[in-house]
Parts: sequence; C-alpha cells; structure tokens
Amino acid sequence: MALPRHIQFGQNDQGDYWPGFVDALATLLLVIVFLLAVFTAGQFALSTALSGRDEQLAELNARLSTLAQELNLARSENEQLALRVRGLESERDALAATNLALEASMAGLREGLAAARAALEEEEALSEEAQATIALLNNQMAALREELARLNEALNAAEAREAELEAEVVNLGRRLNAALASEVARLARYRSDFLEAMMGVLGDRSGVRVSGDRFVFETDILFASGSAELSEDGRAALTPIADAILQLIGELPSDLDWVLRVDGHTDRVPLGPSAPFRSNWELSTARALSVIEYLESRGVPSRRLLAAGFGEHHPIAQGRTAEAYARNRRIELKLDAR
Repeated sequence: MALPRHIQFGQNDQGDYWPGFVDALATLLLVIVFLLAVFTAGQFALSTALSGRDEQLAELNARLSTLAQELNLARSENEQLALRVRGLESERDALAATNLALEASMAGLREGLAAARAALEEEEALSEEAQATIALLNNQMAALREELARLNEALNAAEAREAELEAEVVNLGRRLNAALASEVARLARYRSDFLEAMMGVLGDRSGVRVSGDRFVFETDILFASGSAELSEDGRAALTPIADAILQLIGELPSDLDWVLRVDGHTDRVPLGPSAPFRSNWELSTARALSVIEYLESRGVPSRRLLAAGFGEHHPIAQGRTAEAYARNRRIELKLDAR
C-alpha cells in the first residue's frame, strides 16, 4: 500500500526545508518592517499635510468671515442706496408733475394772452365796423322813412279804392242775390212743371209718390233685394220718366243751368256676407248709378244727370217694421241747380 504523497515528502526531505522557511520568514519580516516604515512615513507626511490644511482652512474661514462682514456692509450700503434712489425717484416724479402743471399753466396763460390780444384786435375792428354800420343804418332809416311815406300814400289810395270796391261788391251782391232769386224762382217753376208732368205720366201707380220737391220711387219696384241691377219692371217704370225728362228738356230755357239729381237710399238692415256690396253706402250709390245709366240709354244728356248715395242715414220712416224699411228703400229724383 502506497503512503500519501505528503508523508512521502516528509520522509524523504527531513531536515532540508527549515533554512528555506527561515529565509521566507526573514523576508516577510523585512517586508513588514518596510511597510511599517512606509506607513509611518506616510502617516507623518499625512499629519504634516493635515496640519497645513487646518491652518489653510482656518485662514480661509477667517477670510470668509471677513468677506461675510464686508458683504453685510455692502448689503446695508446697497439698501441705503436703494432707499436714496427711491427718494430721488419720488422727488423726480414730483418735480415732473410740477413741471407739467407749470407747463399747463404757461399754456393757459399763453392762450389767455392770445385771446386777450384777439379780443382787443376784434374790439378795435368792431369799433371801426360799428361806425360803418351806424352810417349804413342811418342811410337805411332814411330810405325806410321815404318808403314808409310812399306806402302811406299807397295805403290811403288803396283804402279809397277798397271803399269803392266794397260799394261795388255790395251792389254786385244785391244783383247776384236778385239773379239767384230769379233763377231759383224759375227753377222752382220748372220743378213744379216737372213734378206735375211726372205725376201725369205715372198717375196713381203704387210705390211712387211726391215728397216735397222730389219724386220718390220705392226701390222694391226697381231692384231685387240686395241688388243694384234694374229689373224689367223697374225699366218699364223708368221709361215714361225718361220720356218726360226729354220732353221737359225741350221746354227748359237753354240759359238755365240745371241737373236731375238721382239719390239712392237703403234701409238700416246690414248686408249679409254673401252680398256683392260691402255696405249700404255702396248699394245706394250703385242703384243711383244704375238709374242714371238707364236714363242715359234713353237719351237723357249725361251732363244733366247727377248721382248720390246716402245709404241708410236719411230715413223718411221711423221704426223697425217691414213697412218702414220698404219706404226707406227708395230712389229720389229732383230737379236742382248745378
């Protein structure tokens, strides 16, 4: 059986390794001494360096303290200077405001001075102009006095002429009234002849009558209810009227200015929504026009005809009975002056 290797080595090398071990230990000791020497030298150098650093740090701290004090002094001086600057700025602003006020005051004084100069110049100019104006007014007053005297003479002449004209007007009025009275008397005579002729033509026909100076037709014999178109019976009733008017025209003097007035009247009953006319005004006027158109068609001259519509506003019968309504629905013929 083989022995372990280290046992074999010990057995073979007994007494031979100790000098090497001593050499190695001596070498290690030298190295340790060297390292201690190096460490000691380094420690000394580090102590020396640290001592120098402490002195430098103390110097730096002293300088930093000095600089801090100087900085505080500088800040204090800066604050004082800032306060001084603000005070100076306030004084500058106050001086600027005062300067502006003074400039405005100076401008006002300049304007006042300029206005005073202008007013003085204007007064001087007005003084000269006033003198010229006074002279002109004196001349105008003289001219006005002359014109007033001339107007007084003209007024006196006009008053005299007015008195003459008033006398002429009075005379003409009397003559005109006399002529009108004569014309009215002539027209009244021919109106009586007209009514007499109409009564002779129509006789006792129902629905036709004389009322004062006019001839009255009840429209129920001329028109259908709510209509303005002449019925056949209405045309037949108006035919002898037209012939009588034509006969009367030949008998009337040519210098008598007359017209046959045809008046339309209705009752007070309102028209229904389906009626062709909006009101009784329109219905009465349309019926009067229908009579005139028929008389024209029979030969009566148009210039001798006049149409008028009165609606329900001139009733001849009061009350709300059918008889009263029938009497109020009428056509009136009247010979009248134009």
